Amino acid sequence: MGKLKEIRDSERGQEMVEKGQQMVEKGRKGILQVVFGRTTVILLLLLLQVGILVMVTGLLQEYIVYAYWAFILLTNITVIVIINREGNPGFKLAWMVPITLVPVFGILLYLFVELQPGTRLMNRRLLGRVRQMRQYAVQNPEITEKLKEQNPQMANLARYIHSRGGCPAYQNTAATYYPSGEDKFAALVEELKKARKFIFMEYFIVAKGHMWGTVLEILKQKVREGVEVRFMYDGTNTLSLLPYDYPRQLEAYGIQCKVFNPIRPALSTSQNNRDHRKIVVIDGLVAFTGGVNLADEYINEKDRFGHWKDTAIMVRGDAVRSFTLMFLQMWDIDTRADVYDQYLNIRQPVIGDASGYVIPYGDSPLDKETVGELVYMDILNTARDYVHIMTPYLILDNEMVTALTFAAKRGVDVKIIMPDIPDKKYAFALAKTYYPELLRAGVRIFQYVPGFVHAKVFTSDDVKAVVGTINLDYRSLYLHFECAVLLYQSQEILRVEQDFQETLKQCREITMDDYRLEKLGTRFYGHVLRLFAPLM
Repeated sequence: MGKLKEIRDSERGQEMVEKGQQMVEKGRKGILQVVFGRTTVILLLLLLQVGILVMVTGLLQEYIVYAYWAFILLTNITVIVIINREGNPGFKLAWMVPITLVPVFGILLYLFVELQPGTRLMNRRLLGRVRQMRQYAVQNPEITEKLKEQNPQMANLARYIHSRGGCPAYQNTAATYYPSGEDKFAALVEELKKARKFIFMEYFIVAKGHMWGTVLEILKQKVREGVEVRFMYDGTNTLSLLPYDYPRQLEAYGIQCKVFNPIRPALSTSQNNRDHRKIVVIDGLVAFTGGVNLADEYINEKDRFGHWKDTAIMVRGDAVRSFTLMFLQMWDIDTRADVYDQYLNIRQPVIGDASGYVIPYGDSPLDKETVGELVYMDILNTARDYVHIMTPYLILDNEMVTALTFAAKRGVDVKIIMPDIPDKKYAFALAKTYYPELLRAGVRIFQYVPGFVHAKVFTSDDVKAVVGTINLDYRSLYLHFECAVLLYQSQEILRVEQDFQETLKQCREITMDDYRLEKLGTRFYGHVLRLFAPLM
C-alpha cells in the first residue's frame, strides 16, 4: 500500500508540473499575442496617425504670426458649419470642446475624420441594395386599413417605419418572447436542427465556448446535409475574440462567412459604424433577434458581471421576410447583387397562434433617420398608463430626456431597469449623471441586484412592446446598425410585461439620496465624460 501511495503521489506531482508548464507556456503565448498581435499593430498605427496630426499642429505653430489669424478664421468657419449642419446637437457640442480648447489640432482632427469617403461609399452601396430589394417590402394595404380603423396613431407609426425603415407591418405572424439567453439558446438549437434549405446568421459578438461551439457543430452538420449556411459577424471580434483568418476556417467547413467592416488602422468615421444586430433566419420561416450574442456569458455559462439578464424574440410567418431582407442587404453591401427570389418569395403557412401586428425594423447610421430612437419616443409620447424599459446603458440626448420626463410628468408610470453590476464602469458613471433630472420628473429607476442587464425592451399599456438590439445610448441610437421587433396587440406583449415585473422583484430602487451618496469623484468623472458622450 505504501509503495502504491508513493506511485500515485509521484503521478499527481508530475501532473501538477505538466499543468504548471502548460500555464507558463499559455502565458508566454498570451504575452506574445498582446505584443505582436493584430490589435496592438492597429492601435500603434492609429496612434501614429494621431502623432502625425499633433506634429503637423506643432509645425504650424512655428508660423504663429501667419497662422494665428488663418486659424481664427478657420475656427469660426468650422464652428458655423458644425452649428448649421443637420443632426443631433449633442454631436455638435462634443466637437466644439476640442475645437475650442485646442483649435489647430481640433480642426485638423475634425476635417480628417469627417472628410472620409468610406462612409459615403458604404451608404451608397446600402441604398442601392435597399432600392433593388424594395419590391420585396411592399405593405399590404388591407393591414394598413385595419390599423387605421383600430388605431390611427399606430397606423401612422407603421407608415413611418415602412417609408423610412423599409419594413412593412405584418399579420399572420406568431411571436415568441424569451426572458433569458438560456431560453433563446435552447430554442435556437432546436430550430437550427430543423433547417432544410438555408441558414442566415448575423452577430455582433462571437466568442469560442460552449454556446458558439454547439451552434458551429450544428452548422457543420447542416452543410453536410446540403443546407446553405451564411454567417456574418462584426469586425471588432478580430481584435480579441476571433483569429483574423477565422472566415477561412469556417469556409473550410463549407460555411460562407463575412466580416462586416473589418477593423483597419485608419482614422475613419466608418470604423464607428458597427453591426450591432443579432439576426438568425432559418428557411425563411423562422427568425430570431434580441440582445443575445454567441458567447457563454449570455447564457450564464461564464460569470462576468454576476447573473446576465438578457432577452430575445422569435417570429414565425410573414414577418420573417423583413429579417431576410435586412440580412441580405448587409451581406451584399460590398458585392454584386444576389438572386433573392428563392430567399424572399417563401410561401408561408397560415399561423394558427398569430395575434395582433408584428413590425420588424432596422436602423442604419448612414442615413439621417434615427428610426430606433423615434420608435421609442413615439411609445413614450403616446403612452397612457405605463412605459417599462430594460436597458444596459443610459446615455441620452436631449430629445430622449424630454420624452422620458414629459411622459412621467403627464402621469405615465415610467420605470427603467438598469444593471447593478456594470460591464463598463465609465458608461455606468456617465449614465448616473442623468439620474437626478429623470428622478425629479418622476421617472423611477431600478438596478438589477443579481448582476448585469443586457436586455433592450420597451413595453407600454399592454398593447405595445419592442424587443431588439437597440440600447438607450448614442452608439445604438446614432452610430450602429440595429434591429428590433415592434409588437402591437400581440398576446406575447403580456409575457414581455410579466418578465419585466419578475425582473423588477430582483431590483433595488434608486432614489435621490442614493445618487447623493455617490462618490464625488465618480460624479465629477461622469459629468466630464458627458461632454464627449456622443463621440464615445
